[in-house]
Amino acid sequence: MKLNLDRRTIFILIAIAVVLPLIFKLGLPNKVTPEVKNFFEKIESIEDSSVVLISFDFEASSFPEIQPLANSILQHLFAKNLKVIGISLLAEGTALGEKVLMENALEYNKRYGKDFVFLGFRPQITATILGLGEDFYKVFPEDYYGNSTLSLELTRNIKDYKDITLLVSVADGDLPLYWVNFAVARYEKDLAVLSTAVMATSFYPFLNSGQIKGLVSGLKGAAEYEILLGKPGMGAKGMDAQSMAHLLIILLVILGNIGYWMERRKK
Repeated sequence: MKLNLDRRTIFILIAIAVVLPLIFKLGLPNKVTPEVKNFFEKIESIEDSSVVLISFDFEASSFPEIQPLANSILQHLFAKNLKVIGISLLAEGTALGEKVLMENALEYNKRYGKDFVFLGFRPQITATILGLGEDFYKVFPEDYYGNSTLSLELTRNIKDYKDITLLVSVADGDLPLYWVNFAVARYEKDLAVLSTAVMATSFYPFLNSGQIKGLVSGLKGAAEYEILLGKPGMGAKGMDAQSMAHLLIILLVILGNIGYWMERRKK
């Protein structure tokens, strides 16, 4: 028995395995890990109307993996009636961060200036993080749209980190380490990290030491968070597509080995 499977057939099968779960809901099982559950409970424990600062510290190339993570946390924050301040320490993350923030705020009927604001990009990572701990207004005198932060209801009373309950870095690189070094170590602020899967191992030592209060990573983390929210979305669909592709590849490998074994036995 010899399997002569054209590579184009394999490409078509992989495409079908990936596309179908994105169109039709499969709901494959996905176990929630302790770090995701702990982060969820951390948000649940925050009092209503508290302020959370989210920094969109990622580039456009990682947006497909980062977007489900950002959507999940923003949906939870808005559902909990928490106030959200959005910034970006990377230029590419600015427009994308604004897009995600606005879409989720619109879904929950949140008012700009009262329930959330977007302050945009600031260069000089270290100076920005340290500056927010000294004088919020000096670092961000205006928001992304040119409005004075003193004129906005949400930010007019924000003086420094003391007025912010939680920091969240949504990142695709090691930028959360700057938050650890300059916001957590110096100002003792609580920090949570949403990262790409490939970067997660870099942050586990800080999670285990308590310097990071929560860690959610990759599509799997987004899917787990959606389970806790009871609102399956892009993360769950992405994990279903990924799982189906992996199962198909395993099946093809098994069939290939069976064919090879039977061919050898025949000879």
